[in-house]
Amino acid sequence: MKWLKGIGLFLIANFLIYITLSFTANLLINVVLPAFGIDVRGVFNQQLLVWSLVIGFGGAFISLAFSKQMARAMLSCQQITQPRSHAEHVIYGSVQEIAQRLHITIPEVWVYESPDPNAFATGPSKNNSMVAVSTGLLQNLKEDEVKAVLAHEMGHVYNGDMFTTTVLSGLMNTFVYYISNFLAQLVGQPQGDREEGNAGNPILAFVVYIFLQVVLSFLAMLVVSWHSRRREFGADAFAARVYGKGAMISALEGINRWVTRAQPEYGTQDPLATFKISGKTSGFMHLFATHPPIEERIAALQRLPV
Repeated sequence: MKWLKGIGLFLIANFLIYITLSFTANLLINVVLPAFGIDVRGVFNQQLLVWSLVIGFGGAFISLAFSKQMARAMLSCQQITQPRSHAEHVIYGSVQEIAQRLHITIPEVWVYESPDPNAFATGPSKNNSMVAVSTGLLQNLKEDEVKAVLAHEMGHVYNGDMFTTTVLSGLMNTFVYYISNFLAQLVGQPQGDREEGNAGNPILAFVVYIFLQVVLSFLAMLVVSWHSRRREFGADAFAARVYGKGAMISALEGINRWVTRAQPEYGTQDPLATFKISGKTSGFMHLFATHPPIEERIAALQRLPV
């Protein structure tokens, strides 16, 4: 019944978002702007708001629904259903143990070929998910460290991080699509009487639309990345509760050592920059990192009570 509750909460949240956006837009267009002598009531189209919600949330949830399939398609990976080696027993057994403790369906367990010590979790719900670890993680970390990383990923599963990130992404997509379309229509609308031959400027409207799409998408990425960094601390804390904070700290230190050793091969580029696992970015680019710096994660774990 939990999945029905989740769907119900999702529908209610979307309805409330729609009501809020619709009320705010109508208040702005019918009351606030006219008070300042700006009349755009002929431009506002409530249908645009509906389509913005459909496109914004539709794309995000389609990606979530097929996230497991897309992850498997992009990686050379093998599913563990019947462990045959000690490493496979450690991986599968840890995931199974945590799932049973949390009373959730055991996620699919996969191992994929990659030299970097990495792992991830994805899937549309906590009872329909997958956890995957890289061969590099198994080669570079100790057994208790691997189990801590798996607990971290199970924290993402149990906390519903994939779902909440999707909702946030859908909301950001809606704002980007709606605002860029609305302002582009406002800029490109005809000025004066159509009978005088003034049919607006569709080229200018298109340029404004593209410009706003780019700018607003970057701003939306700031919000989503901030949320992603916060959820990493939550997953670290979950792993600390399952196997102790010492194991998770040791795992992060092991990953950091690998980054340091691999750095010469990658030059100035962070060898884990693709997934921002280490979070080592310079300047304002750290705002777009999906993971906090390892040093910050270790410090947060050290502050947790024993």
